[in-house]
Amino acid sequence: MKIVDSHCHIDRVDLDQFGGSVESMLAHAGDLSVDTFLCVCIDLEHFDDVFSLAKSHHQIYASVGVHPTEQDGKDPSIEELLALADHDKIIAIGETGLDYFHIEKDTADWQRDRFRRHIAASNQSGKPMIIHTRDAKADTIKVMQEEKAQQGVMHCFAEDWETAEAALDLGFYISFSGIITFKSADALREVAKKVPADRLLVETDSPYLTPVPYRGKPNSPAYTYYVAEKLAEIRGTSVSDIAQTTTANFKQLFCV
Repeated sequence: MKIVDSHCHIDRVDLDQFGGSVESMLAHAGDLSVDTFLCVCIDLEHFDDVFSLAKSHHQIYASVGVHPTEQDGKDPSIEELLALADHDKIIAIGETGLDYFHIEKDTADWQRDRFRRHIAASNQSGKPMIIHTRDAKADTIKVMQEEKAQQGVMHCFAEDWETAEAALDLGFYISFSGIITFKSADALREVAKKVPADRLLVETDSPYLTPVPYRGKPNSPAYTYYVAEKLAEIRGTSVSDIAQTTTANFKQLFCV
């Protein structure tokens, strides 16, 4: 059995629990059958760190992009994103999207403009998008539709079925994180039942959103296992089936 963590931030994981070693962290993940990782970029200031991890470890891939809440760093042009994405180990554009949690929608033109640039870079490069949305589901789908977003994943999905269905209609995949293990996530678990098997992915978003049974402790890619386990329970199947399905979906989407 092999499981892919389709979205993690290995460059931000606290390695103290692993003796300061990325290799030890990866070995720990391997003990729980997690053997492939997409280390996701959230700002250009740390892109080199993310890229270096991918170049140094065969089982790690990387993305390039600027998270919607990042305001202080470099805001890339389409051309800059395309240039940085021009490597086999950079398999995605993002994470990108819209996040109105800390700002007013009416003041977020800069977020929407950035999102549109990332969509253009994805469409031009042929590399899938990683989309983050928070308190902005309608606008996220609207921009995706307007810009004719072609491929990608709604990461750490926590929205309703209507939003999932709209993303699926655009050809996107849906990735579930440790949120599906939270007691408060009954509505999300209902969504997770409905997503077609060939569009499912699993992730940790580590070091954030640690799943049960380790909620409240530092998250790491190894815990993708518990996301897969919960998804199997929700869908009435086995962990090995979820592992096989989501691994195949990851390879299909990201062409690896």
